[in-house]
Amino acid sequence: MSLKTPNADLFYIYDSHCPWSYASAVLVEKVLSAFPKITLRAMHVGYYDGDNKVSPLTLTAVGEFSKVKFGANYVDTLNYPKDSTLVANLMAWVQNKSAKSAFELLTKLQHAHFVLGNELTDKESVIDIIDELKLSPPAKCLQSNKLTKDAEFAIHDIIEIQEIIGTQAIPALLLACNESLVLLNHNLYLENPDAIVDAVKLELENLS
Repeated sequence: MSLKTPNADLFYIYDSHCPWSYASAVLVEKVLSAFPKITLRAMHVGYYDGDNKVSPLTLTAVGEFSKVKFGANYVDTLNYPKDSTLVANLMAWVQNKSAKSAFELLTKLQHAHFVLGNELTDKESVIDIIDELKLSPPAKCLQSNKLTKDAEFAIHDIIEIQEIIGTQAIPALLLACNESLVLLNHNLYLENPDAIVDAVKLELENLS
């Protein structure tokens, strides 16, 4: 059931290759389903640049606090550094050109990565998803050697928001309404994702 809501934005600061971002995407889905008039501002931070790995301890922690599952193929890739550059480029493009497709694209990419073990670092690894959603990103968005200008601009905007909220931790969920910005503590809702709907409803009532 959708709920009435004033004009509001949900900022979702994440990295496609971050397990905690994968878990928090469930919360984003709950909010968007309950409040269809909320505009999603998905912002890829580009944290994984090919030099850092995901710790098995992180997967254990995510598994304890959320209900998301990690596929065996993904677990087998933990010894390899992660690089989310291509996805950062792709998501920056889709957010600018076809924002309504952004979250669906992200969830499909997250499934491909965290369940199927797809590294998402070249055109071949994402082309089936792009074709399924009938998207036509330029070739520059399907590279992992450098960030596009759109992705760099998105990261710059993230830095400004992080300065406002006083944390660089990802993921981050923020609700904006009537020129007010509220940081939603996603950790409170990972075990019971439905609870974030009531939290957002309360915040919207306070901000209206």
